[in-house]
Amino acid sequence: MNYDEAIDYLYTRLPMFQRMGAPAYKPGLDTSLNLARAFGDPHRHYPSIHVAGTNGKGSTAHTLAAILQSAGYKVGLYTSPHLVDFRERMRVDGAMIPRERVVDFVERYKALGFDGAPSFFELTMVMAFEYFAAEHVDIAVIEVGLGGRLDSTNIISPDLCVITNISFDHTQFLGDTLPQIAAEKAGIIKPGVPVVIGESEGDVRRVFAEKAATEGAPIRYADDEKRYASFDMTPQGIIYHDTPCGELLGALSGECQLKNTSTILTAVDALRSLGRDLPDEAVRRGFAEVCSLTGLAGRWMKISSHPMVVCDTGHNVGGWQYIAPQLDAAPGRKHLVIGFVNDKDIDHILDMMPRDARYYFTQASVQRALPSAELAAKAKEKGLHGEAFDSVDGAFAAAMEDASSGDTVFIGGSTFVVADFLASRDKA
Repeated sequence: MNYDEAIDYLYTRLPMFQRMGAPAYKPGLDTSLNLARAFGDPHRHYPSIHVAGTNGKGSTAHTLAAILQSAGYKVGLYTSPHLVDFRERMRVDGAMIPRERVVDFVERYKALGFDGAPSFFELTMVMAFEYFAAEHVDIAVIEVGLGGRLDSTNIISPDLCVITNISFDHTQFLGDTLPQIAAEKAGIIKPGVPVVIGESEGDVRRVFAEKAATEGAPIRYADDEKRYASFDMTPQGIIYHDTPCGELLGALSGECQLKNTSTILTAVDALRSLGRDLPDEAVRRGFAEVCSLTGLAGRWMKISSHPMVVCDTGHNVGGWQYIAPQLDAAPGRKHLVIGFVNDKDIDHILDMMPRDARYYFTQASVQRALPSAELAAKAKEKGLHGEAFDSVDGAFAAAMEDASSGDTVFIGGSTFVVADFLASRDKA
C-alpha cells in the first residue's frame, strides 16, 4: 500500500463526517475505547489538554501548543478538520505526521481484523494518539471534534480542560438551546481536573458550574479574569498591553481572538499552577509565531493587499458575530466568495452579511456542499445579490476580475470553501 492508497482507504471505506455530514456522525465512546485498547491505549502514555467549544477551539489549541513548544516541550497537536492535507490533523512540534507513518498505521489496522466499524474520525484519532506515544511527546493538545460528552476524543483523561464558548452549531446533534449545547460540551469535564471556561453567562454558566461541582473539578472563568488592560489592532496583528506575561503581539488578528486570548492566558496560568514551566518569553513567542510553529491557517488569513484578500473558516452564527464587523471595517467595496454545507441553518448568518457587497455564491468540492444555485436563491430572499458558481476557483477568479485594488475580497462561509481556495493556491 502506498500513501495515496492509504488515504483512499480512509476516505472511501470509512464514514467521514467532513464529507458526508450526519450519516457519518457516530456518537458514543465504545468503539473508540475498544480501538484504542487494540493499539495499546496510546493516549495513556502522555499527559494532555482537552479543548472544546463552538468557536475558537482550533485557535486556542494551536496557540497553547505553540506556547508549550516555545517552552521546550515536545508537543503533539490533534485537530480537525484538515484544510488541504490530511496530515494537518496530527502534528508533533508543528511537523505533520510522515506519510509512511500513515501507511503503516492503515496497514496494521487492516491486518488487525478489528471487530467493529470505526468511523473515519475514530480511526484517525487513534492513529494520532499512537503516533504521539511513539514520538514520546511530553504533552498533547487534543481538540474535540464535535460536542464533547460523546465525542471520540473524550476517552482521554487530561490534565486540563478548556471550553472556549457556546454558540449555535450542530444543533441536530447537540440540542437546540444554548444550555443543551453547553451540557454536551461540559461532558469533557472530568473528576478533579481543572477546567477553564472562555465565555459564559446566565444559564450556560450555571450548566458549567453544576457539572464542575458534581465532578469536583476546579473551574475558572476567563471572562472574570482581566488578562490584558488594552489592545491595539495593527497590520502585524493584535498588541495586548499589560498582560501577566508582558506586552504580547498576537499573530491571529480576527476580533474573535480578543476572547480567545483571555481564555489562553487563563489556561496558561492554570498550567503553571499544575507545575508546567511556561516562561513569559515562551508565551510571547507562542502568540507571535503560532502560525509558523503549528501550521495554523484560515483564521482571518490575509492573502494579499491590493485588493485585500482574506479568508476565514468561521461557519456559524458565533463566528460571523466577529467576521461581520471586520468586513464592515475592511477597505473599499466588498466582494464575498461564499459557500455553505447543506446541514447548516444559514438564515441567521445571511442576515448578518453586508447588503452592499457583491456576492459570488459557490460550493465546495465535498458531498455536504449546499448547491450554489440554491444558496443564491436563499440569499436573494435576504436581499443579497450576486452570481452562482460551480467551483470556488471560478467564484474567486470572478471576484478578482471585478475587484479594484482598494477593495476587499473575502472567501468563507465554510471550512471546505477555504480548503478548496487554499488547495488551489498550493497548486498554482
